[in-house]
Amino acid sequence: MREADLVVAEARLLDTASMTYREPVDIAIAAGRVAEIRPARPPRAGERRISVGGRTVIPGLIDAHVHVIGTDGDYGRLARTSPYLVAARASRVLHDMLLRGFTTVRDAGGADAGLKTAVAEGTLPGPRLFVCDLGLAQSGGQGDFRAEGEAEQGCPCCFGRRTLTRLVDGEAELRLAVRQMLRAGADHVKVMASGGIASGIPIDRLQFSDAELATIVDEARRAGTYVMAHAYMDEAIRRCVRLGVASIEHASHLDDRTCQAIAAAGATIVPTLSVYEAHAGDAGETGPLFAAMLDASLESLGRARAAGVAIGHGSDLTGGAHARQSREFLLKAEALRPDEVLRAATGTNAALLGQAGALGVLAPGAFADLVALDGDPLEGAACLAEPERRFRLIVKGGTVYKNTLDD
Repeated sequence: MREADLVVAEARLLDTASMTYREPVDIAIAAGRVAEIRPARPPRAGERRISVGGRTVIPGLIDAHVHVIGTDGDYGRLARTSPYLVAARASRVLHDMLLRGFTTVRDAGGADAGLKTAVAEGTLPGPRLFVCDLGLAQSGGQGDFRAEGEAEQGCPCCFGRRTLTRLVDGEAELRLAVRQMLRAGADHVKVMASGGIASGIPIDRLQFSDAELATIVDEARRAGTYVMAHAYMDEAIRRCVRLGVASIEHASHLDDRTCQAIAAAGATIVPTLSVYEAHAGDAGETGPLFAAMLDASLESLGRARAAGVAIGHGSDLTGGAHARQSREFLLKAEALRPDEVLRAATGTNAALLGQAGALGVLAPGAFADLVALDGDPLEGAACLAEPERRFRLIVKGGTVYKNTLDD
């Protein structure tokens, strides 16, 4: 076995598959992966070693619904902003997400393969990125952020690439759009399958025809990937899972019948409670709408849990609300057990990304993504929600991005 590049020593390692501890152990890292997990032993000469002193070590966290270029809550204005300025502002979002312990994130609209490459090559420090390029939106529907009188959303040559969505109508155009984005390096496909508050479209309003949604799913499947769909309410969600959508975003209004349909289809829901809380105090009609969606989401999470639905972890924040990202753990803890909260942001999200065994777990061969923290996440989510104070060591791909163990 290759000699380790780094040993994270004397760890209380939480196995997120069994939700049990192994201690004390040393985690040997080589070439960005976990090489070995072994009983703790005295240091060897020349060994690069960081002792965590018996602290809890968990896999790096995964947020499966982010908008890393969403630095401006006005998405129409974002579409008209210089792409260089958008990327520069996104660099701060990425940096801060990594320091909250999110070593992997799935972008739900806006980030493209270029930004993903910038992170992968180390030009921008940030979480490992999985991108959809632009979310697919129908003209006049959720995601149509054009101002009155605007014919195009942003630059017509790049389909509004500096915002979160691309306007596409009809089966042929959708098929072409999916192929173009996958050719450009998208990892998955995002579609707006229901209305939404950001566009002023009632959340129960269905978007795209069955044939259009089926076309999107078909193209994604034949390319070896999957579709994630923005959908809040029962009718839209049941329609999505019937047509083969694998990942249901938000899923805030679920009755028992819908939960059973999701579970039977093997789909995953990605609740995004923190975005509702962030805007519950907004002026006008939107504040009460977001507050009601938070209440409905918590009730829906209980039903989904009882039905055996796979529950992932997402946040969906933009603008200054990105700072609330870790609040999602405390909100989910109102409906889920502590182990279920952690599993959503590790193993369940890893499987959703097609990365089971590589992400969301610390085992030989997995990416060397880890967090050493003060506290026990199986006793409560509070230690996950306070990364600045509680997260003492953050490693992504074998590279140390935070180490306050000597403080």
